Amino acid sequence: MFLHLGNRKTVRTKDIIAIFDADSATVSEITKKYLSSAEKRHLVEAAIEEIPKSFVLYRSEGEYKICFSQLSPSVLIGRMHSGYTSENH
Repeated sequence: MFLHLGNRKTVRTKDIIAIFDADSATVSEITKKYLSSAEKRHLVEAAIEEIPKSFVLYRSEGEYKICFSQLSPSVLIGRMHSGYTSENH
């Protein structure tokens, strides 16, 4: 199944490693350095043009990638548990 992250961006649920709250997770210097490094390697994308509420760490084509979303972590996790995926909509 695929989890819809917003703006037609989907990720395979089996490839998702973690879902983070963008506000609280980006306070850490380690997280900031990781995100900066991933962005320099073109491994970061956005399913939004607004300020993100969450970001998803997932594996794709042998690499760890990050996608920012306007949806909150609780909404994304709720979608995973309820079966609200791109296969349903």
